[in-house]
Amino acid sequence: MNQQLFEKGLKIRKEVLGAEHVENSLKNATDFNRAIQELVTEYCWGEVWGREGLSRKSRSMINLAMISALNRPHELKVHVGGAIRNGVTPEEIREILLQVAIYVGVPAAVDAFRTASAVLEEMKEA
Repeated sequence: MNQQLFEKGLKIRKEVLGAEHVENSLKNATDFNRAIQELVTEYCWGEVWGREGLSRKSRSMINLAMISALNRPHELKVHVGGAIRNGVTPEEIREILLQVAIYVGVPAAVDAFRTASAVLEEMKEA
Protein backbone atom coordinates (compact mmCIF):
# COMPACT_ATOMS: atom_id res chain seq x y z
CA MET A 1 0.00 0.00 0.00
CA ASN A 2 1.18 3.48 -0.87
CA GLN A 3 0.78 5.26 2.48
CA GLN A 4 0.96 8.74 0.95
CA LEU A 5 -1.89 8.00 -1.49
CA PHE A 6 -3.86 6.31 1.28
CA GLU A 7 -3.59 9.41 3.50
CA LYS A 8 -4.50 11.69 0.60
CA GLY A 9 -7.46 9.47 -0.23
CA LEU A 10 -8.56 9.27 3.39
CA LYS A 11 -8.68 13.06 3.61
CA ILE A 12 -10.69 13.42 0.39
CA ARG A 13 -12.99 10.51 1.26
CA LYS A 14 -13.82 12.06 4.64
CA GLU A 15 -14.42 15.49 3.11
CA VAL A 16 -16.79 14.09 0.49
CA LEU A 17 -18.60 11.29 2.33
CA GLY A 18 -18.35 12.62 5.87
CA ALA A 19 -15.81 11.67 8.49
CA GLU A 20 -18.26 9.62 10.55
CA HIS A 21 -19.22 7.40 7.61
CA VAL A 22 -15.61 6.80 6.58
CA GLU A 23 -14.38 6.17 10.12
CA ASN A 24 -17.20 3.66 10.67
CA SER A 25 -16.35 1.88 7.42
CA LEU A 26 -12.71 1.55 8.44
CA LYS A 27 -13.47 0.72 12.08
CA ASN A 28 -15.91 -2.02 11.07
CA ALA A 29 -13.57 -3.55 8.52
CA THR A 30 -12.77 -7.19 9.14
CA ASP A 31 -9.78 -9.26 8.17
CA PHE A 32 -11.86 -10.33 5.16
CA ASN A 33 -12.90 -6.91 3.83
CA ARG A 34 -10.15 -4.59 5.12
CA ALA A 35 -8.29 -4.97 1.82
CA ILE A 36 -11.16 -3.47 -0.17
CA GLN A 37 -11.43 -0.53 2.25
CA GLU A 38 -7.72 0.15 1.81
CA LEU A 39 -7.93 -0.23 -1.99
CA VAL A 40 -10.92 2.11 -2.25
CA THR A 41 -9.26 4.72 -0.04
CA GLU A 42 -5.90 4.60 -1.80
CA TYR A 43 -6.91 4.04 -5.42
CA CYS A 44 -10.40 5.53 -5.83
CA TRP A 45 -10.04 8.44 -3.44
CA GLY A 46 -6.28 9.08 -3.44
CA GLU A 47 -5.32 8.29 -7.01
CA VAL A 48 -8.46 9.20 -8.99
CA TRP A 49 -10.47 11.65 -6.86
CA GLY A 50 -7.13 13.30 -5.99
CA ARG A 51 -6.45 14.22 -9.62
CA GLU A 52 -6.87 17.82 -10.75
CA GLY A 53 -8.59 17.18 -14.10
CA LEU A 54 -12.17 17.47 -12.78
CA SER A 55 -13.75 19.33 -9.92
CA ARG A 56 -15.25 17.37 -7.05
CA LYS A 57 -18.66 18.62 -8.12
CA SER A 58 -18.15 17.20 -11.62
CA ARG A 59 -16.90 13.89 -10.22
CA SER A 60 -19.95 13.69 -7.95
CA MET A 61 -22.32 14.36 -10.84
CA ILE A 62 -20.69 11.67 -12.96
CA ASN A 63 -20.79 9.23 -10.03
CA LEU A 64 -24.50 9.79 -9.47
CA ALA A 65 -25.25 8.91 -13.08
CA MET A 66 -22.98 5.85 -13.14
CA ILE A 67 -24.06 4.47 -9.78
CA SER A 68 -27.72 4.96 -10.76
CA ALA A 69 -27.06 3.14 -14.03
CA LEU A 70 -25.49 0.27 -12.11
CA ASN A 71 -28.47 0.24 -9.72
CA ARG A 72 -26.36 0.35 -6.58
CA PRO A 73 -28.68 2.02 -4.01
CA HIS A 74 -26.31 1.77 -1.04
CA GLU A 75 -23.53 3.54 -2.94
CA LEU A 76 -26.00 6.02 -4.40
CA LYS A 77 -27.19 6.92 -0.92
CA VAL A 78 -23.63 7.66 0.19
CA HIS A 79 -22.80 9.61 -2.95
CA VAL A 80 -25.95 11.77 -2.91
CA GLY A 81 -24.78 13.13 0.42
CA GLY A 82 -21.29 13.54 -1.00
CA ALA A 83 -22.66 15.35 -4.04
CA ILE A 84 -24.48 17.84 -1.82
CA ARG A 85 -21.25 18.40 0.14
CA ASN A 86 -19.48 18.99 -3.19
CA GLY A 87 -21.95 21.69 -4.24
CA VAL A 88 -24.39 19.70 -6.38
CA THR A 89 -27.89 21.06 -5.83
CA PRO A 90 -31.02 18.95 -5.42
CA GLU A 91 -32.21 20.42 -8.73
CA GLU A 92 -29.04 19.23 -10.46
CA ILE A 93 -29.47 15.78 -8.90
CA ARG A 94 -33.01 15.69 -10.27
CA GLU A 95 -31.75 16.55 -13.76
CA ILE A 96 -29.01 13.91 -13.58
CA LEU A 97 -31.56 11.27 -12.63
CA LEU A 98 -33.90 12.34 -15.46
CA GLN A 99 -30.95 11.89 -17.82
CA VAL A 100 -30.48 8.40 -16.35
CA ALA A 101 -34.11 7.63 -17.21
CA ILE A 102 -33.51 8.43 -20.87
CA TYR A 103 -30.17 6.70 -21.38
CA VAL A 104 -30.33 3.86 -18.87
CA GLY A 105 -33.99 3.19 -18.29
CA VAL A 106 -36.96 4.34 -16.28
CA PRO A 107 -36.79 1.55 -13.65
CA ALA A 108 -33.20 2.49 -12.76
CA ALA A 109 -34.16 6.15 -12.53
CA VAL A 110 -37.24 5.46 -10.41
CA ASP A 111 -35.09 3.55 -7.92
CA ALA A 112 -32.47 6.28 -7.98
CA PHE A 113 -35.09 8.97 -7.36
CA ARG A 114 -36.42 6.94 -4.42
CA THR A 115 -32.96 6.63 -2.89
CA ALA A 116 -31.97 10.25 -3.55
CA SER A 117 -35.27 11.54 -2.16
CA ALA A 118 -34.74 9.66 1.09
CA VAL A 119 -31.23 11.05 1.48
CA LEU A 120 -32.31 14.61 0.75
CA GLU A 121 -35.12 14.33 3.31
CA GLU A 122 -32.70 12.95 5.94
CA MET A 123 -30.30 15.81 5.24
CA LYS A 124 -33.08 18.39 5.73
CA GLU A 125 -33.94 16.87 9.10
CA ALA A 126 -30.34 16.78 10.31
